[in-house]
Amino acid sequence: MTKLTPYEEQDLWERWKRDKHPDDGDALVARYLPLVTFHSRRIASTLPKAVSREEVTSFGLSGLYDALLKFEPSRDLKFDTYASFRIRGAILDGLRKEDWLPRSAREKSKKIEAATSMLEQRYLRAVTAEEVAEELGVTTGEVQDTIAEHFFSHILSIDEQVNELDQPDGPGVALKDDRKISPEEELVKQEQMNELAVQIEKLTDKEQLVIALFYKEELTLTEIGEILELSTSRISQIHSKALFKLKQQLVKKK
Repeated sequence: MTKLTPYEEQDLWERWKRDKHPDDGDALVARYLPLVTFHSRRIASTLPKAVSREEVTSFGLSGLYDALLKFEPSRDLKFDTYASFRIRGAILDGLRKEDWLPRSAREKSKKIEAATSMLEQRYLRAVTAEEVAEELGVTTGEVQDTIAEHFFSHILSIDEQVNELDQPDGPGVALKDDRKISPEEELVKQEQMNELAVQIEKLTDKEQLVIALFYKEELTLTEIGEILELSTSRISQIHSKALFKLKQQLVKKK
C-alpha cells in the first residue's frame, strides 16, 4: 500500500470527508488498491476461466469507492476491515447479477448431476468423480472442474435466496431496508451455512484442511501447497474433489 505517515493519512481523510476532492479520492484509492487486488484475485481463483478478471476487479473498485464514501474515520474501526467487507460484498453482488457461468458449463453440470443420480441408483451408494467421468466418457478433471464452477454458483445463491424472502407481493407495503438483515433472512442463511458445515465435516481430514485454508484463512492454492508440502496442481485436485463431494450432498438436500 502507498506509504503515508499517520499525520499525512489523517490529513488526507479529513480533506476527503470535508471536500470530496477527486485528487484526495484518487490518493486514497491508490493507498488501498492492494485490498482490491487481494480480494479480486482471491475470489477470481474460484471462478470459471470465462469470467473476466478485469470485471471482477471493477466490482472490487466499486466496493472500495463505496467504502471511501461511507466510512467514518472517527469510528473505532480500521478502514482495512471495513473496506474489505465492502469490496468482497461488491464483487459477490456483481457476480450474482451477471450470468457468468457459460451455457455449455451449465449443460455439462446438468449431465454430471444426471449421471451421478443414475449411478447412485444403480449402485445404491455415493459415487466418485472417477465413476461419473467413466460413465460420461470424460476425464475426472473435467468432472471435478465443472462441479467446482457450479459449486461457487450455489454459494452465491445462498445470499440471493434469502434476499428474495422478504420481497413485497404488491404495492402499499413498507419498503425493506436492504442495509439490515431480517430475523427470517438470518435464520434461513444460518440454517444453510450450518448444513454446509455438516457436509464439510464428512470430507477427509486433508480435504477439510484445504477447504479451511482456502475459504477461511484465504490462502492461495500455492500457499496451501507450501504448507502441506504438496504441488499446487495436487492441492487443486484435492480442492476440486472436495467441492465435488459437497455439491453432491447439497443437491440431495434441496
